Amino acid sequence: MPSPRKFLSLLLIALAFAHPAHSAEDAVVDHAIDVSIDPDRGNLRATDTLTLPEGKQQVTFWLHEGLTPEVASGDAILERIGHEQHLERFRLTTSDHEPVTLSYGGRIQHGLQRMREGMGRSREQSVGTIERDGVFLSGYTGWYPDIPDTLLRFELEVALPPSWLAVSQGVGPEIEDTGRGVRIGWRESLPQDEIQLSAARFKLYRKETPFGEAQAYLRLPDDELAARYLGATAEYLERYSKLIGTYPYAKFALVENFWETGYGMPSFTLLGSRVLRLPFILHSSYPHEILHNWWGNAVYVDYEAGNWSEGLTAYLADHLNQEIAGRGADYRRDQLKAYADYVRDAEDFPLIAFRGRHSSASQAIGYGKMLMTTHMLRVLLGDDAFRRGLQRFYDVNRFQSAGFDDLRIAFEETSGRNLKPYFDAWTTRSGAAQLELSGVKSTPEPSGAFRVSGNVDQTQADAPFPLAVPIVIHVEDGSTHELLAEFDGRTARFDLVLPAPPVRLAVDPRFETFRRLLPQESPVALSNLFGAETGLMLLPAQAPQALLDGYRTLAVAWQQGHPLWQISSDDDVDRLPDDLPVWLFGWENRFIDKLTDAGSGFALDSEQQSIVLEDSRHASASMVLTARRGAQPLGWVATTEVAALPGLARKLPHYGKYGYLLFAGSAPDNRLKGQWPAGDSPLMHWFTDARPVLSLPPRPPLATD
Repeated sequence: MPSPRKFLSLLLIALAFAHPAHSAEDAVVDHAIDVSIDPDRGNLRATDTLTLPEGKQQVTFWLHEGLTPEVASGDAILERIGHEQHLERFRLTTSDHEPVTLSYGGRIQHGLQRMREGMGRSREQSVGTIERDGVFLSGYTGWYPDIPDTLLRFELEVALPPSWLAVSQGVGPEIEDTGRGVRIGWRESLPQDEIQLSAARFKLYRKETPFGEAQAYLRLPDDELAARYLGATAEYLERYSKLIGTYPYAKFALVENFWETGYGMPSFTLLGSRVLRLPFILHSSYPHEILHNWWGNAVYVDYEAGNWSEGLTAYLADHLNQEIAGRGADYRRDQLKAYADYVRDAEDFPLIAFRGRHSSASQAIGYGKMLMTTHMLRVLLGDDAFRRGLQRFYDVNRFQSAGFDDLRIAFEETSGRNLKPYFDAWTTRSGAAQLELSGVKSTPEPSGAFRVSGNVDQTQADAPFPLAVPIVIHVEDGSTHELLAEFDGRTARFDLVLPAPPVRLAVDPRFETFRRLLPQESPVALSNLFGAETGLMLLPAQAPQALLDGYRTLAVAWQQGHPLWQISSDDDVDRLPDDLPVWLFGWENRFIDKLTDAGSGFALDSEQQSIVLEDSRHASASMVLTARRGAQPLGWVATTEVAALPGLARKLPHYGKYGYLLFAGSAPDNRLKGQWPAGDSPLMHWFTDARPVLSLPPRPPLATD
């Protein structure tokens, strides 16, 4: 049977389609497809004229079951030879090298399937569907003859009812009003690994840019929303073209889908109606999907060798935006914390085993660890060599599949360094480094200078990793000095002469190393609870019945797929256990004092049902707090609005990095979010009793606007 073909990333939700590896020598099949789609009946009728590569007179292909293909023209024999899941397999044998036209038709309509990805997190996906709300067809759907181990070019004509539009990759749309409907034309001459097709009643917006046309397809007219997306498209096409290489397609389109997705196809993205209207999407997930047209949709992923694309895309999109805003260190710390909170030993795996995101743990590895591995490589090589390596990788591998070895070779060629030990360690091994600072000394020199020396040790049980760890030293004269401590084994010794007495030394203060965070660096957050394998959820027995029922529904939703999490009433528990994570629900919970005893930075008033947080009093809100009781994480969710609880159940698992949150209304809408402050790290050494507030300049961003 065919394997899933294309990785489509979603904001916080992803759908993985792995496809065969492709090289520059791959056979390319030309398709000329004419398809008529009837959304009311859920079916299509199509012809596909196939031009096979020179020397190929027999191929096999997959097609959706029930489409009953026939040879309409050309000297060829068609045989049905297999069936797997929703696909049938056929063998096509030609007697000459002339094009062969197949005709076929039938119904394609698969409902949405919910896939769980962790506590409280799920996504919906469809194999493919034609319905009144819209059309979603991918290569995996089998809506056209899909020939394994080949690339393709295509010309596509789509007949639809009046007011409908179809979107595919490539150049288009060419729109013709036939009087009884519309015909939409698309064509793509660049080698592709599949054909995507989406359709609905759209309002089309267009804007020319120097790097390709920006398009937006909205289900209802919204000039302001479209203008924002067209402007952002122009901005990011320019950024990535300058950073990596010329944008490979003729257009990039925002397409509004009819269920909540965030899929990235060649030259367009499918975002759900609610997702695309979230204010932060425009400069978070949206550039991520645009960048996939370099990584994943121009340089294909050799999934058999591991999926490097998601982490590299996250680094150059999500991380780069945070870096430009001066929050790169915070973003990297969040990646390290996600790995610590969600990845248990039994769930850990090396990067070469990552195919696609299916859980919080796989996301922390395939996105987070790959992102950090990329950043460490940049720190090791320097920005100039790193940029040249990206450009080399893109230039050499466009419209071919590439793996980690290809990535390594590109950076070796631009840096002149042997990077095989680095890539072998960070892509074929699981785990992370664990660091310890030792033997720090400051010694006056006869010249009046000061020599600072010491060791950074890797203390994990596993073998040491190749590392170049940044060390930052603040000096009394106000200057800041930095060096890289490179490991050749378990210990990296550093030695630096300074012009004035040192004040503080910090190892990896910007969180630039993939390592286990130390407890002082990792304040409690929702991820400590959502990432736990076992725990207890306590319902408030004294809450009004409607609220109690709402809390129970929320707890049951979070418990799905996590049988080691137990749900109990607070009046059935004599004392709060201290050896596992605990969620407390409601103002009425009789163990709420354990939260206030353990936490700091907030004050609760149970009578007024209000909270003092960030020096302000808040009431009439849905409130979420975390606290640490020794090593035990506690979480608390309370609301006065029953209607807010379904939204809280759905939204809170996506706020894992935060320690406290306030929401308003029944949706509910987030009004405040934050992280508890971290303490001094054991990877920090003070040379003075006084501990002044010291600023740490951020690393300059890899690219700027």
